Amino acid sequence: MVSGRDTTDPPFVGLFKLEVEGTDIGRFTEVAGLSVQLDVEELAEGGQNAYTHRLLGRMKWPNLVFKRGLTDTDALFDWLLECSGEGLTKEGNKITPRDAKVSVLNAKGQDMRVWIITGAQPVKWTGPKLATSSRELAVEELEVVHRGFRAQKKG
Repeated sequence: MVSGRDTTDPPFVGLFKLEVEGTDIGRFTEVAGLSVQLDVEELAEGGQNAYTHRLLGRMKWPNLVFKRGLTDTDALFDWLLECSGEGLTKEGNKITPRDAKVSVLNAKGQDMRVWIITGAQPVKWTGPKLATSSRELAVEELEVVHRGFRAQKKG
């Protein structure tokens, strides 16, 4: 440690919270897909042989995948049903993407870092493998498509 400088230890990354427009969907032990990639177009300029111009293009946002042990709450599955089947039919076959919030929780269960997910929609749910001979934990998984995210400013 450098003298005269305070450092903050990185958080224990063990619990995450998903909310959709204020509705608590649940806590998760794993969240994958918090990344973004920009397309790069190469443009060769006539007479310029020293380099090729590299122009940034569209952003690509992979689906987010949430995993957790099976719980007794239906909020996650209810959100999926709102966006599909009878829930979709009831809304005239129109899905309204909603903003979501993914939080890293500290040891006290408080938001430590938050990302706002734009236009979130659930696209896949996978339930646990149910076998009496299995010693695996009962895990459910939710996959969410979105249009991007940003860090929430503190304060």
